[in-house]
Amino acid sequence: MSAVEPVIPHSTAAGATTRPCPLGKRLLAALYDGLLLVGLWMIATVAVVVPTNAGVAADTLWFQGYLAAVAWAYFAISWRRGCTLGMKAWHIRILGERQPIGWPATLIRFVVAVASWGSVGLGFIWAWFNADRSTWHDLASKTRLVIVTPPAQSRRLS
Repeated sequence: MSAVEPVIPHSTAAGATTRPCPLGKRLLAALYDGLLLVGLWMIATVAVVVPTNAGVAADTLWFQGYLAAVAWAYFAISWRRGCTLGMKAWHIRILGERQPIGWPATLIRFVVAVASWGSVGLGFIWAWFNADRSTWHDLASKTRLVIVTPPAQSRRLS
């Protein structure tokens, strides 16, 4: 990232400060988003089952792809707006080379995040060894997660 002050999406307070997002807060936000995603998958399943009046085999490739597309759509739209609901709860924002981050960057971030989880969390553990606390999906998509501290709080913390 350049030395220019980043534009913080959805930050209404001028002078808000940022710091790299620690792994613990990332995982708590992921837990929130995971619970929300289960609800979205239930709605997406109903949208397929009710009109056809038939069950859907969960192991079919088209259905798994459909659910993956639903998950990507949730995250992509949220990331382009600056944060997911889980990230918002923990004052986490996503920053990229440009705001909003592009659709290709959201796809790269999503695919590499799935690989990070699939490798027993190694992509997330990587954040402990990176100075910017970046995970594999941050690095691959050229994005980063930051904690946003409003100006009034940052003065109290100083």
